[in-house]
Amino acid sequence: MASPLYAIPGPPAAAPPVPALPAADAPVVPSPAARTVAEVLAHSRIEGVMDELDRDLVGLAPVKQRIRDIAALLVIDKLRTGLGLTSQAPSLHMCFSGNPGTGKTTVALRMAQILHRLGYVRKGHLVAVTRDDLVGQYIGHTAPKTKEVLKKAMGGVLFIDEAYYLYRPENERDYGQEAIEILLQVMENQRDDLVVILAGYKDRMDTFFQSNPGMSSRIAHHLDFPDYGIDELQAIAGRMLAGQQYRFGDGADTAFRQYLERRTRQPHFANARSVRNALDRARLRQATRLFADRDRVLTADDLSTLLPQDILASRVFQLPVAAT
Repeated sequence: MASPLYAIPGPPAAAPPVPALPAADAPVVPSPAARTVAEVLAHSRIEGVMDELDRDLVGLAPVKQRIRDIAALLVIDKLRTGLGLTSQAPSLHMCFSGNPGTGKTTVALRMAQILHRLGYVRKGHLVAVTRDDLVGQYIGHTAPKTKEVLKKAMGGVLFIDEAYYLYRPENERDYGQEAIEILLQVMENQRDDLVVILAGYKDRMDTFFQSNPGMSSRIAHHLDFPDYGIDELQAIAGRMLAGQQYRFGDGADTAFRQYLERRTRQPHFANARSVRNALDRARLRQATRLFADRDRVLTADDLSTLLPQDILASRVFQLPVAAT
């Protein structure tokens, strides 16, 4: 039993900040009469979620396969339960490690949907937070902040980005350890009503777990998110442009590839985030170019096409190319 200090109040009164399912998408818990994998899949519709994951994210084959493996475990667990076999609720807390822009939050959203549709969480929502949402700045401030976040996340998934910042041993006045202790108790005592996903750079997460063995022992699944290759980044750019009704004109796709080959060797590259930022700047240059010719009648093609000069004007092309 959790101590009174760490007891979490009943269901949250307010809607969570990041809904994972449309309001009209009510939970579909697998029928207890299901006797085949196909029947569980038909009732839960989780294959649709995994298909959406394939459409949402380029690449990430190892991550997608691991999500399918976890889904398979949960489906088999449902079948065992339906037949009255001994079935301990699987531990579902996870760690997503990788560089920024590799799709960790998107995968967490889909994972929340899968858990909801299979009946492992009451709701399909994801609450995404960082250290600032959990840790207070003075004595007595951290516990209420942490418990309020947990209250919102109950029945769903709590996603803690850059989780290693909760632990700052160099500062003896830091209150992050108090938040960790509350999380540990809730992750153990209320694991049937909350799944916690910790995320961040792999090396820092490894150090965090070494310093917090209690947290490490509660994480059942570790998923490593690899950086995207140039071809994958190019495909991501194409999807982003199509989603905004833009496209690369003649030669612009080649120019953008040259941009990626340089940018990936520069500091602070953030995968899909950096691609999005680069496209935003290219659209800005396109707008400036079109704006300058005020009397020109602009067609839909003019307004939706990025030209090579919109890419090549990036300051990345003025920087020295880092050695590989």
